[in-house]
Amino acid sequence: MSKLTDLPKRILIGRALHSNKLGETLLPKRVALPVFASDPLSSVAYAPGEVLLVLSVAGVSAYHFSPWIAVAVVVLMFTVVASYRQNVHAYPSGGGDYEVANTNLGPKAGLTVASALLVDYVLTVAVSISSGIENLGSAVPFVVEHKTACAVGVIVLLTLMNLRGVKESGKLFAIPTYIFVGGVFIMIVWGAVRGLIMGQTMKAPTADYTIHAEHQGLAGFALVFLLLRAFSSGCAALTGVEAISNGVPAFRKPKSKNAATTLALMGGLAVTMFCGIIALAMTTKVRMAEHPATDLLKDGRPVGSGYTQNPVISQVAEAVFGNGSFLFIVLAAATALVLFLAANTAYNGFPLLGSILAQDRYLPRQLHTRGDRLAFSNGIVLLAGAAAILVVIYGADSTRLIQLYIVGVFVSFTLSQIGMVRHWNRHLATEGDPAERRRMVRSRAINTFGAFFTGLVLVVVLLTKFTHGAWVALLGMVIFYATMTAIRKHYDRVAEEIAAEDEPGDETVRPSRVHSIVLVSKVHKPTLRALAYAKLMRSDTLEALSISVDAAETKALRDEWHRRGVDVPLKILDSPYREITRPIIDYVKSLRKESPRDVVSVYIPEYVVGHWYEHLLHNQSALRLKGRLLFTPGVMVTSVPWQLDSSEAAKRRARKRAEWNAPGSVRRGPVAEPKREKAATKR
Repeated sequence: MSKLTDLPKRILIGRALHSNKLGETLLPKRVALPVFASDPLSSVAYAPGEVLLVLSVAGVSAYHFSPWIAVAVVVLMFTVVASYRQNVHAYPSGGGDYEVANTNLGPKAGLTVASALLVDYVLTVAVSISSGIENLGSAVPFVVEHKTACAVGVIVLLTLMNLRGVKESGKLFAIPTYIFVGGVFIMIVWGAVRGLIMGQTMKAPTADYTIHAEHQGLAGFALVFLLLRAFSSGCAALTGVEAISNGVPAFRKPKSKNAATTLALMGGLAVTMFCGIIALAMTTKVRMAEHPATDLLKDGRPVGSGYTQNPVISQVAEAVFGNGSFLFIVLAAATALVLFLAANTAYNGFPLLGSILAQDRYLPRQLHTRGDRLAFSNGIVLLAGAAAILVVIYGADSTRLIQLYIVGVFVSFTLSQIGMVRHWNRHLATEGDPAERRRMVRSRAINTFGAFFTGLVLVVVLLTKFTHGAWVALLGMVIFYATMTAIRKHYDRVAEEIAAEDEPGDETVRPSRVHSIVLVSKVHKPTLRALAYAKLMRSDTLEALSISVDAAETKALRDEWHRRGVDVPLKILDSPYREITRPIIDYVKSLRKESPRDVVSVYIPEYVVGHWYEHLLHNQSALRLKGRLLFTPGVMVTSVPWQLDSSEAAKRRARKRAEWNAPGSVRRGPVAEPKREKAATKR
């Protein structure tokens, strides 16, 4: 079985890496940008569309508010980027928002941030992949017809790529990310040239459509609420910004400087692309509707359920480059691919945060362990499973999934910036150097404005998105918070319970006597070996114990026992209801009750088999007994193995596996035999 699983594993994720190779997996800035910033960069493929979808509720006339919403998103983006540049310099260890909040605001705030980030990472994978499937589906009908299955398939593929290791996956992701960014910039520049210099008219495929307004003539509070809702949807462009602060340890040295540079570069690119697409969408008269089948009108009639509403970026690209042109196809393919790869931001952030939380005993310790390829494999698999469940539940519908979005990320933004303000206050109280104090005051001002702005946006998001699905994200945060709190309490309770005391206790006092019991069903080789081993232990009392469920078999056992002259007393317990486990447990408990300071040592003969199906035929009673005896205080359980012939065959197979090399495990031929070993062989 090991060989059968090892071969596919090595083919899929590659050969195992030694721990001292960890430094080789660190990322330069050119690779770190697509690895950690693919989410905010790719969000420009759907964030402008979300703004227009919300504004369409009031009809086409509300579209003229979109540039102002874009300006608000830009200001927010620059604020968050500037704030997080302070974070990566102050906390380069990779804890990010969780470490900042935990250190400066306390464990509860830290756990709240961690819960928000974990939920947001899962949603990042679900939303990005679902959006990518929808973009791809506009060109490939099969994908639309089976979009849930295709989305789950992409999650599996991304999981395998990330299990190969962060550096290798980063190289794979860099090419489509840079093609996408380059394609968007070419589209913006060429659109500006055609419109401003050449004076050409560019029209989107939906330019001649009209929108049936669900609420006409909105004014006052209703209009403000609509604009705030559109702004909160546009804030999807900021998701993933925090991933760089969480992933500082993955950068090459100087880590903080490289992370801050990557953060600034990401912010500049994302803002330029977002504003450019919004501007082109207004110029080419893109029309979007929340319910296109009924609200999008062509020649005064609804387009119907057969209409597929393409994303804003696809419509703009068609208007600028022309439908079916080379650049249009390249950008469409790159957009779909980069949306898939945008999930990589979460694949790098979630496992790393999970490892830190596991180290702090808020998550199972298995999440702190690196896998064969020096990636946090357990965290990667956990993230993939949670995202796949969401995709299946919501049918890979990005419009429904995106309503759950944003809440978690702004919870972490706000608490992180408040924590940074307290961080600078604490350091300013002891810092005497004037130059250093000026730097700290400037950083505190940036973080203070960031905390105010992101807190305000959080309130807006909660007010405008709560009934549209944000409550699901909040529920997920509560579940994560409660689960992690319970795990921490369990670990703390266990640590307190097993801690060695300064003064010797009962556990360090030798038992007064040891009462050994060898379980017997028949007189055969495993039984005789168990008896021989038990004798070596020199117990105060040694006896064999058997359960009588069949009178004829019990008589045969007695006769064979006496015929062989076994010098160990045989005790047989009757079991009128043909149970085996309960009489043994009751007998052991009775011994403990009679002599509480005695230790009862139970020896169980077991077969060692060589095939998985043989486990179904042997050792079932032994497993049940061990499971029950482990809960009985003062009882030691010892398994005495007897290797069957099939286990010897398994041993030979294992020896062959040790000599077998998986593909890629040998790069330079066989290792030369050491000279001393050769000399010894000759002698």
